Amino acid sequence: MTASLSGRRVAVTGAAGGIGTAIVERLLAEGAEPVGLDVTGLDRLPAGVPGFQADLTSPESIAAIVAQLYAEDGRPVDLVNSAGIVEDDVAAETMPVEQFDAVYGVNIRGVFIASQAFGRELLARGGGSIVNIASMSGNAVVNHPQKQSAYNSSKAAVSALTRSLAVEWGPRGVRVNTVSPGYVDTPLNHLKAHMHELWKADTVLDRFATPAEVAGAVAFLLGPDAGYFLGAELLMDGGSSLR
Repeated sequence: MTASLSGRRVAVTGAAGGIGTAIVERLLAEGAEPVGLDVTGLDRLPAGVPGFQADLTSPESIAAIVAQLYAEDGRPVDLVNSAGIVEDDVAAETMPVEQFDAVYGVNIRGVFIASQAFGRELLARGGGSIVNIASMSGNAVVNHPQKQSAYNSSKAAVSALTRSLAVEWGPRGVRVNTVSPGYVDTPLNHLKAHMHELWKADTVLDRFATPAEVAGAVAFLLGPDAGYFLGAELLMDGGSSLR
């Protein structure tokens, strides 16, 4: 592993979650200077990594964090949108609209708010990189047998937003790309242990991705070897979409 991101500052939303923490750790290993954003759990960040309590549904909350980061150091801050939530197996015909809105609030509104706030500063400074975490369930497959109409459709929206921002911002130096994992071995996944064998049976590799594997894909898209990637979606589903 080389320090391909040496000296780069990178903000990571959902940094206290399973995938988010792995991304922060990989960024450190690549020589970057990560900053963690999350609503709770900032004490779980690796030692020395600055953490900010963030409400991704609030433009004011994110704007204040961006302003503080640039007041402390004028260097550009790249962004990884890793935060996400999922409804708990709720049928579409009975789901309260408030629950649907809550999923969209974090999964797509939050991605837009963070991308807008950090993207403005990157555009003003000549460029940078944003990587969004979507999901295989946003385009390649529909998660089953669990019912996740809000989650699945919100992740499809992340993919579409990525392409839209890439077209708008790419000519001005800001690359926007997406990583779309399949099932990942995270604490959230562990809550559904009774479905693990079924999910693995739908995966050609017969296992879940590790958070570190997702982090590796993110680091690649942030780094110099991905300089010609724009609006791309790296689908890493272990072959689930091939079944």
